[in-house]
Amino acid sequence: AARAVAWLLLAAYLQFEFRREERFPAPLRLWWALFLLLSVVAVAVHAATSLDGLPVPARSWALDAVSVLAAVVLLVAGLFGKSELAGGSASEEPLLDGASESDSADASAFAGADLLGVLAFSWMGPLLAVGHKKALGLEDVPELDPGDSVAGLLPSFKANLETLSGDGTPCQRVTAFKLAKVLVRTFRWHVAVTALYALVYNVATYVGPYLIDSLVQYLNGGDERHARKGQLLVLAFIAAKVFECLSQQHSCFRLQQVGIRARSALVAVLYEKGLALSGRSRQAHSSGEMVNIVGVDADRVGNSSWYIHDLWLVPLQVGMAMFVLYSTLGLASLAALGATAAVMLVNVPSVKVQEKLQQNLMRSKDVRMKATSEILRNMRILKLQGWEMKFLSKIIALRKTETNWLKKYLYTSTMITFIFWSAPTFIAVVTFGACVLMGIPLESGKVLSALATLRVLQESIYNLPDRISAIIQTKVSLDRIASFLCLEEFPTDAVQRLPIGSSDVAIEVSNGCFSWDASPEMPTLKDLNFQARRGMRVAVCGTVGSGKSSLLSCILGEVPKLSGVVKTCGTVAYVSQSAWIQSGKVQENILFGKQMDSEKYDRVLELCSLKKDLESFPSGDQTVIEERGINLSGGQKQRVQIARALYQDADIYLFDDPFSAVDAHTGSHIFKVV
Repeated sequence: AARAVAWLLLAAYLQFEFRREERFPAPLRLWWALFLLLSVVAVAVHAATSLDGLPVPARSWALDAVSVLAAVVLLVAGLFGKSELAGGSASEEPLLDGASESDSADASAFAGADLLGVLAFSWMGPLLAVGHKKALGLEDVPELDPGDSVAGLLPSFKANLETLSGDGTPCQRVTAFKLAKVLVRTFRWHVAVTALYALVYNVATYVGPYLIDSLVQYLNGGDERHARKGQLLVLAFIAAKVFECLSQQHSCFRLQQVGIRARSALVAVLYEKGLALSGRSRQAHSSGEMVNIVGVDADRVGNSSWYIHDLWLVPLQVGMAMFVLYSTLGLASLAALGATAAVMLVNVPSVKVQEKLQQNLMRSKDVRMKATSEILRNMRILKLQGWEMKFLSKIIALRKTETNWLKKYLYTSTMITFIFWSAPTFIAVVTFGACVLMGIPLESGKVLSALATLRVLQESIYNLPDRISAIIQTKVSLDRIASFLCLEEFPTDAVQRLPIGSSDVAIEVSNGCFSWDASPEMPTLKDLNFQARRGMRVAVCGTVGSGKSSLLSCILGEVPKLSGVVKTCGTVAYVSQSAWIQSGKVQENILFGKQMDSEKYDRVLELCSLKKDLESFPSGDQTVIEERGINLSGGQKQRVQIARALYQDADIYLFDDPFSAVDAHTGSHIFKVV
């Protein structure tokens, strides 16, 4: 009666409440998961009862079959189902919606797949069919699901990071443990789903070893209780293998999805952090180290999704193996447990050694990447001075140091792997030796069951060294990412940015005191008081090293402010003393993400005297600029970045010695017209 009332209440909820929600609530999905687990347990109890020779009514088998089938359908619907009315019915959609057709055409194939398509991965069929006929293009690949895109992942990840950091300042309180906790909290639903898949897979894996003894007795025909249970045993083996295959494939798919999402979120956060680093942080950490953190450490954390459940799966696998061994070998299973525990204890010293070696390896890699980046950045000077071989020897020496740490790490891993590969044989010898000493008969069914159990267990033991190594690497990578996220940033309140039209003063500095070292004992600039009104041209003159560039950096908010007030009214465009050019077309460097306005674009080219230069280029403004503008002269690079600043239509322009690389005639022309 209670179960009937519960199902009636559920039906009423789905009829009246679920229409206003997009997905089934988490408690309901958890209830269905427990319902499936209880249904499977009921089937297992009835199967064990039947194997013991006790009759099980046909009505119970029929109810079990219906219960398991209904539980599977409900759970899959809860995991992947969505309300049709969540986004509005067809009658509620506007008739003229230009985006609806493209959105439906580019929707994620996985998100729109039905139950059978999700189970069998048939939603990949159309894409594979197109790929069989021709090379896939970008237009052939469906759009990402919003949950898989950075735009959908980043807000929740940053919100969880700020929440767990305590005071809303994650840059000061991030640790490796908190970062791991943020990842688990952000992707907790996928982690729970993969945990369920892993549980089903491991339970199904041990069904075969548990039933082998019964199968052997049936084949021998020595026990009448098992003589009529052959069909039931075959069905149990087939069902276990089906559940094992499905759960394994879906677990791999979901784990890979979690890893890609984690890596995407980390790369996005690291990129934002790199843009906000202060001057002192940039000096202390080279670009090579940042590349390592984004390219190596974030990828390693993403790959850690494959073994996030090992902490509880390994004890579970050992427990199930001991249960099967105890049911077949009795007290001899305690010897197997002791041998397994001895193998596990070998991990303790190896973990500490490998963690230390991994830290030294990553540290030496950072040093080599920093030196390589600096050499490549100044290759022209090295060529002119003939220093190639000298600096090559330095790179080789750094590489040799890194190789030595790598050799030590690999030697240690090889030794541990050898020990663990011999562990299953050691456990089997100890187990069967204990059986001989205790006088336990080694029948064919018991031996085959024990060997099958150890065969399943040895996979976990074989993978244990790799898992330990991967966990150590992930822990080191999390430490490095956490330390990078704790670096000092530019203060967001260093400059008060007022909207245009709110004041006649474009730039104002009152009682300003600034220092690159953030130290009041040695200020870079102090007692600054000046105003620049709208429409004024202000020139700052001084000797070399007198602080002209630092003054512009103070206005931009890049120099730590010790005291005072800095205000700017309107948007700001900045032209640095050394030209910054990105790899790409000349037109892309000038537009810099803005929409193309032909009239304004031609006027900017005329003002910066770039039209003659573009005529000499092989493809005009479509000419590709190589890395750091190496195929442009110094004057051309400077004029390209001046044109980029002018095209932004900013309210305030800050020029830091813009004519240093421009000839006198061109510089005079630009000064007069601009």
